[in-house]
Amino acid sequence: MAESGNRAQRMIMAGLVYVNGQKADKPGHPVRSDVEIEVREPLRYVSRGALKLHAALEAFPFPVQGAVCLDVGASTGGFTDLLLQEGAARVYAVDVGHSQLHYRLREDDRVINLEKTHIRELTTEHVPEHVSILVIDTSFISLSTVLPLSWSFLADGGWCAALIKPQFEVGPKLLNKGVVRDASARQEAVQRMTDMALTLPAADLLGVVESPIHGPKGNIEYLLVLRKGTEVQELLG
Repeated sequence: MAESGNRAQRMIMAGLVYVNGQKADKPGHPVRSDVEIEVREPLRYVSRGALKLHAALEAFPFPVQGAVCLDVGASTGGFTDLLLQEGAARVYAVDVGHSQLHYRLREDDRVINLEKTHIRELTTEHVPEHVSILVIDTSFISLSTVLPLSWSFLADGGWCAALIKPQFEVGPKLLNKGVVRDASARQEAVQRMTDMALTLPAADLLGVVESPIHGPKGNIEYLLVLRKGTEVQELLG
C-alpha cells in the first residue's frame, strides 16, 4: 500500500486511509491483522457534492466543453468545480449564503460568485445571458419553487440536473429524526417533482438517477435530469 513508513504516515495524515470503513487518523495506532484497510484516492473536487452531478453526467452524457452554466445552491462549489474541470467556459454560482464558495473557485475568473442571492431575487442583471447548463442543489426549500424560477435562464436546447431531496418535499409527519425512511414516500416525492418539472415550458424528461452521495443523516436523494426543447435531443443522438 505504501513504499515506506513515511509515505504511509503522510497518507494517514492526509485522511486517505480507512480501517473497517472508519478514517484512520493516528499513525502508529495498532490494528488487528483481520481488519479491512482501504486507501482512498484524494478527492479531485472541492467537495464530495460533485460526485452527485458526476453520476448524472455518467448516466446522461452531455458535452460541457465551452458551456455557460448556472449553479443554483452552489455552496462550497462542488458542482461548479466539476463543470469547470469538464471544460465549462463560465459558471454563475448562486447561493443565499456567503463565504462558502471554496477559495480556489472564488479566485477563478470563470466563476461569477453570486453569493447572498436568493433564487427569487435572481434577475438578468445577475445573469445577463442564457445558460446551456442548469444545475440545482438547494436545501430547506422545495424544488417546486427553485426549478421554475431557474428555468427561464436556461437556453432552448439546454440541459438541467436538479437534486430532489425528499426530506424537503414531504411533510414533517413522514420524517423520522429528519430522515425519510419510507421508500414509498421518497418515490412519491420524486414523482411529484417530475410531474412539476414536465409542466415547465419545453421541458423533456431524460430520467432520474439516485445520488451516490446521501444527504445529511443518510437521506437518499435523486437527480432529475431534463432537457429544454429539441436541440439537446439531436445532440444526444
